[in-house]
Amino acid sequence: MNNFTKANQHNDTLFVLIQSLTKSEKRQFNLYVGRLVGNTDAKFFALFKFLEKQKKYDEKAIIKSGIVSKQQLSNLKAHLYKQLLISLRMNPAHKNIRVQIREQLDFATVLYQKGLYKQSLKMLEKAKTMAIDNEEKNIAYEIVELEKVIETQYITRSISTRADELTIQAKDLSTQNVITSKLSNLSLQLYGILLKIGYARNDRELKEIDDYFNKKLPTFNYELLGFRERLWLYKANLWRCFLTQDFLHGYKYSSKWVHLFREFPKMKEIHPVFYLKGYNYFLESLFFIQHKKEFNKELLIFESEVANDAIPKNNNTEVLIFQYLYSNKLHKHFMEGTFEEGSYLVDIVNDKIKTYNHLLDEHHITRFYYKIACLYFGMGDNKKCIDYLSKIIQTKKIYVGEDLQCFARILNLLAHYECGLDYHLEKQFKETYKYLLKMENLQEVQKVFIESIRSLGDLYPHEFKKEFKKIHERLLIYKNHPYEKRAFLYLDILSWLESKIQNKTVAEIIKSKTSI
Repeated sequence: MNNFTKANQHNDTLFVLIQSLTKSEKRQFNLYVGRLVGNTDAKFFALFKFLEKQKKYDEKAIIKSGIVSKQQLSNLKAHLYKQLLISLRMNPAHKNIRVQIREQLDFATVLYQKGLYKQSLKMLEKAKTMAIDNEEKNIAYEIVELEKVIETQYITRSISTRADELTIQAKDLSTQNVITSKLSNLSLQLYGILLKIGYARNDRELKEIDDYFNKKLPTFNYELLGFRERLWLYKANLWRCFLTQDFLHGYKYSSKWVHLFREFPKMKEIHPVFYLKGYNYFLESLFFIQHKKEFNKELLIFESEVANDAIPKNNNTEVLIFQYLYSNKLHKHFMEGTFEEGSYLVDIVNDKIKTYNHLLDEHHITRFYYKIACLYFGMGDNKKCIDYLSKIIQTKKIYVGEDLQCFARILNLLAHYECGLDYHLEKQFKETYKYLLKMENLQEVQKVFIESIRSLGDLYPHEFKKEFKKIHERLLIYKNHPYEKRAFLYLDILSWLESKIQNKTVAEIIKSKTSI
């Protein structure tokens, strides 16, 4: 089978859509088709029933079934795809506020085109109120613009005051939409910088990011900002904090993000994805600054919300809940040094990766593999640690995965050392060193560690502890370094070195450290 055929199996949009349908959505589609006279025997429905049963997309099997000719297949697939979307749009589960408002706007447009101005205006007023109440200000602006058009044709005695009212409303909405647009642009541009360049590595890059942020930040009156404007403001500030590795202020803005949803609880229903992302950044920030007490409190709240279905469930949110909840459950055990107690998570995570495989990209899967490897390393099961690291190292192309690949190789080196696999160790040194040399943005921590540990191969066992102390001293100066401290978040090298020096386990070292 050639690569193109393999890609088709995974990337055929119609097949992926059908595979994503729940039992409820399939039942809805059957009812939808049944209501359209003659459609139960239509070719598009026959194609749906055929693809529904398939485990993988196979174009040859479709042609062989006799449902459609090769020449007609493309058109039939496009028609089926459209019918599925129409059916999904009608499903109550997908009738979110934005869809409801759009529907009202569509109905009002139809009434306007029929010349029923009064009915149209009445419906638009209702839709506009709903849009403003739910912070859907882009749609609200569209509605006001349509109201202005209709008012010029539907003459009433109140037209002068109505004109002033609509003009002011349009201006206010436009101003708020411009601020939101500029803030969302800034947030996206900062994220783009992170993907393209990475984190600030020196004072010059820090200044460039700060200058860029201040130049692009729009002028606004904070007191006049609504939910949506404040959300994008916190997002933009948070990305700036990530770029500059300012974890304390990252905690500040991610906390503001989560508490904004607590101030406007109904927005959790409307924007569950934003809520989930904000909560994950909040927990991650607490992990980065090692605030154990608040981390555990907030993780319990998050778990409770998930268990009690306080967050709307759909394919998108279910995958995010899995990623964020279980990543932070693993972080909890890393923070506390309770690696053994966290071992139950491995089977759960692997099962969920299989369940959501078609919705997870390779980068997120490999991140889980790295965390599981760290868990096994912490509990002293180095062979299993190596098994999971191999999954990462063998994956050549990981989106935004250079750091992950780098630290996977360093941890792999440590795990081989711990296993006493001396005959593999020299090979691991060479491969790791070769890989690190290829990296353009190698951190000082990585350079110092790899150069220092290489000397261990020439030492006698009784000399190791003295050398470990030297390596620890060289690395300790970077622990709170503004541009180097991130390395210790990927791999707690200092705790490992302390475990060698003190003849204790990594878990014992972490547990003994003072936490907030």
